[in-house]
Amino acid sequence: MPVFNYTALNSDGKKTRGIIEADNERHVRKQLRDKQLVSLTIETSQTQKNKQSNNQGSQFFAFRKSISAQDLALFTRQLATLIQAGLPLDEALTAVSQQTQKSSNKSIILAVRNGVLEGKTLSESFALYPNVFNTLFCSMVASGESSGDLGEVLIRLADYTEKRQQLRQKSLIALLYPTILSLVAIAVVTGLLTFVVPKIISQFTTLNQDLPMATQWLILISDGIKNYGIYVLITIIILIFIFKNLLKIKHFKFQIHQLLLSLPSFGKVILGLNIARFTRTLSILLSSGVPLLEGLYISAKVLNNLCLQDAINSAAEQVHEGHSLNRALAETNYFPPIMIYMIANGEKSGELSQMLERVADNQDKEFETLMAMALGLFEPLLILAMGAIVLFIVSAVLLPIFELNTLI
Repeated sequence: MPVFNYTALNSDGKKTRGIIEADNERHVRKQLRDKQLVSLTIETSQTQKNKQSNNQGSQFFAFRKSISAQDLALFTRQLATLIQAGLPLDEALTAVSQQTQKSSNKSIILAVRNGVLEGKTLSESFALYPNVFNTLFCSMVASGESSGDLGEVLIRLADYTEKRQQLRQKSLIALLYPTILSLVAIAVVTGLLTFVVPKIISQFTTLNQDLPMATQWLILISDGIKNYGIYVLITIIILIFIFKNLLKIKHFKFQIHQLLLSLPSFGKVILGLNIARFTRTLSILLSSGVPLLEGLYISAKVLNNLCLQDAINSAAEQVHEGHSLNRALAETNYFPPIMIYMIANGEKSGELSQMLERVADNQDKEFETLMAMALGLFEPLLILAMGAIVLFIVSAVLLPIFELNTLI
């Protein structure tokens, strides 16, 4: 049954919005009248979708909007709980949609339910909305449907989504403090050089005496910021815009990602994060019954770095040719030896998914340790840098005063 968004007036004359299922717009108006509402606008919840064609020639729509990781994890866990409780799939989706507060999320869930009622599998219904449910999500759901263990697979998916969200939040929170501290430091120094220093230095320029080198440099920097600062800022913005557009070129983006991986400390952090994401994704796919080769190709797509994506795809080709996973990954030269040994042990013991999960946990812990160490070093280094800048400014201001006293 189609889903409609409506805007209506209640008995008090106030506007109200909502979502309703109906056969057509006439049916919507009837339901609104039964609720003592006067309809103002009625439109299908599919007005913000892209029309596409499937293999049978029929048309379907894909939502442009997406669901946040937190909402997706909650939806997946609620659906898993209801399915494990024995509810039919369409009833479980209806119950979850009624529990959802956000209208956009509710529209997506009801649209998935309509696909199920039309005879599609749950994974096929999810696949109609790739901006919401990615390849990993659909592949795991399909595997759960084929194995008859859909509820357990959905719980694993919810755990995986929550762990990714937690790691992302930790990273953002960890970067928030140094970012704010750096911006404040830059703003303070810029303010000093733009407004305070020129007024002080102007007192010395009228004396017609040779100023110390530090003072001359300070005047030069201050005048440069005051006269050309806005042009420098505009130039930086333009360069950022050009750089973002260049990143759309795959070859250029590949070169940048390769450069990032080669950086001394930052590259190690990027590599660790991507390895953790790859191993955790592959682990959850294998434990859900997805074949290894398919799992490798899917896991490569969740990586942010194109170099690592290319390396995983090359490893998948070697696995397809009959090589072991540990040997294929070792030849990429990106994965640490301890990880290769753990994967080899997992292949021998038949517990590859468990070993991959341990590798992911180890990489997460290593990332947290590196982040804590970096933040621990950043604050004192920033204080030292600020101290050096302030010392330079104060020295440049005081040196002419000392020389003037000597002359007198």
